[in-house]
Amino acid sequence: MSFSDMPVDVGPVYEGERIRAKQMYVELGGPKVEKHFELVRVKEPKEIKDGQVLIHGPDLKDMKEGERYPIGILVEVAGPELEVDLEAVFERRVHEFCNFVNGIMHLNQRYTNWMRLSKSAYEKGFNSLNLLGTILIRLYKAELPIIKQAQVTFYTDPKDIIKPYEMALEIYNKRDERARTIHDEDVDMFYGCVLCQSFAPTHACCITPDRTSLCGSINWFDARAAAKVDPKGPIFEIPPGKCLNEEAGEFTGVNEMIKKRSLGEIDRIYLYSGMEFPHTSCGCFEAIDFYIPEVNGHGIVDRNYPDVAINGLPFSAMANQTGGGKQMPGFNGVSIQYIVSPKYQAYDGGIETVVWMPKTVKDRVGEFLPPELLPKIATEEEVKDLNQLKEFLKEKNHPIVETWVEMEEEEEEEEYAEEGAMVPMGTIGMTIPGVGGAGGFKIILKNCKIHAEAVIIKKIEPKGKKKK
Repeated sequence: MSFSDMPVDVGPVYEGERIRAKQMYVELGGPKVEKHFELVRVKEPKEIKDGQVLIHGPDLKDMKEGERYPIGILVEVAGPELEVDLEAVFERRVHEFCNFVNGIMHLNQRYTNWMRLSKSAYEKGFNSLNLLGTILIRLYKAELPIIKQAQVTFYTDPKDIIKPYEMALEIYNKRDERARTIHDEDVDMFYGCVLCQSFAPTHACCITPDRTSLCGSINWFDARAAAKVDPKGPIFEIPPGKCLNEEAGEFTGVNEMIKKRSLGEIDRIYLYSGMEFPHTSCGCFEAIDFYIPEVNGHGIVDRNYPDVAINGLPFSAMANQTGGGKQMPGFNGVSIQYIVSPKYQAYDGGIETVVWMPKTVKDRVGEFLPPELLPKIATEEEVKDLNQLKEFLKEKNHPIVETWVEMEEEEEEEEYAEEGAMVPMGTIGMTIPGVGGAGGFKIILKNCKIHAEAVIIKKIEPKGKKKK
């Protein structure tokens, strides 16, 4: 396989390349574009023309520099050994193969795909989607030999993309429905995926029936099919091993896998917790589960939400904190499908700890949530800040309100103990304010040893009003 006829280099060495806004020629898809998708379909050989690339809408050379455009990528493949179960697996390779191209940055998947073409690549002559389509076809056939024929269709026109976009959503929903038919206790094999390690070196996704991949594009059935077809590929088997904690979802096999794949950086994972030894997060996650200390509950925000979440932070800011393969208690990348799982953050209290999510997410998952809980989860339409959220939860009698009484009682006991007795050496208490200085939570470190060259405590005075 050669790419000598291409104006830019192509190879895995370019995975992880970042293209900032000032460096890009055009942006395709992403959070500021309404409709975009990528889909792979298995076809009969007579239904496709091998090597063909079709473009519906403006090509790269017809696009205005600095602008954003829709992007639909439909890859159709054929081969005697291909199965429909492999479609989602092949689909995820769009992310990998696009990132092989020097000058292209590809993020996310399904209907959240996001691409940028750099100015330098365009200036070198990468000015047509025909080039990208040809590269994808060559890579698919070379990297996955069971694919014998392939063609690629791009959609960049806002009108032309509507029908294929709707078709893609329907197929995604059917895959998700199937994934909900089994649970972790029904199987004896889990699966791992390292397709995102170029962006998150210490991350490895653990895929189980109850935990779809963070990107939302690979469920347990997809992973099983991929591991059988390409056992040495980026998706592999994980024997669960011994269950150390059923409620938390801790398995010896998963711990061994993450220790190996993270090169010893991480050695323990609770599959069903976002607060204690949480699953690592890549950068392609569909949503973020975040802790809200002011109400002792959790919020969920998806990457398509355009405003700041209830904690005062936009998705982008939380994603920077969450991604990269880190274990970040209180910020956990999740798939939308995982939200409706009975194992969703079960160790932290499960779905009953969720107090806020965007209306679009609530509408999407609502039919799968407990009907008595649904009206008690706030959205941006009901509350605008944390004070309003707290009042909303009280009014609706959300289950999380019961924990506030317990927390207040614990605080009173702690305060009484501190006033009536000496504080043991090695115990330090501190209060962390919430967003805007309201609310917050108290952290008590017991039996700790801290060494510091100096401790500086500064009082932050409120800024005075400007004189008119």
